[in-house]
Amino acid sequence: MNGLSDVRLTLRAVELEREHCARVTGTPPMPGNRWSRFWMRLHTRRALLALDDRALKDIGLSRAQALEEGRKPFWKT
Repeated sequence: MNGLSDVRLTLRAVELEREHCARVTGTPPMPGNRWSRFWMRLHTRRALLALDDRALKDIGLSRAQALEEGRKPFWKT
């Protein structure tokens, strides 16, 4: 290996560490800028409130959990 390969391996290790840390915290990185993330939260939380009990059971949530998440303001994670 030459010096350039060592640098690439080091950089890749740092990227993998960041991905691992993101997964451990439980909040996946969201693409886009702050406003697109706000809109995504707003729309997904509204969709969550619209699901019926069968659909909630499919994704492993109770009605109470869905209401708790769906009623959060869009700026809260």
